[in-house]
Amino acid sequence: MKLSEIDRTNYESFRFWTAVTIRYSDQDSMGHVNNCAYAAYAEAGRTMFLGGLLDHALHSSIDFILASVKIDYLKEIYYPGSVNIGTRILKLGTKSMTLGTGMFLDGEAVAIAESVNLFFDMQTRKTIPIPDDIRAQLEADPMQKACTP
Repeated sequence: MKLSEIDRTNYESFRFWTAVTIRYSDQDSMGHVNNCAYAAYAEAGRTMFLGGLLDHALHSSIDFILASVKIDYLKEIYYPGSVNIGTRILKLGTKSMTLGTGMFLDGEAVAIAESVNLFFDMQTRKTIPIPDDIRAQLEADPMQKACTP
């Protein structure tokens, strides 16, 4: 199976998890969690996943920029509660990586997301190829089991 064919609605497709508490302010006038909150939940998972990739001693001027995000909403959720955000690699490009996200409440998928992140040199303000050491780490462990917080 190709990484891009991973079923993000399956809890077992993930090993890297970020727990997010549903806030009262995440609700909209319909009484359910607003679509914007799902974007924030995906961001929480994405930033925790990406935060463990860069060794700033080795890559002091490298960071990530977000190129795109797509979210599919599968089920309404409500305050209060906690959502588990699973994050993993779906695809590695030359300068980019596509992350897959699954958002789960009580083990059931409530939304899935996909984001493209580019490696970015903060000094030159340009995108750069994925450094070899990071590519090797991601290819060896696309679920980042070894880095689970």
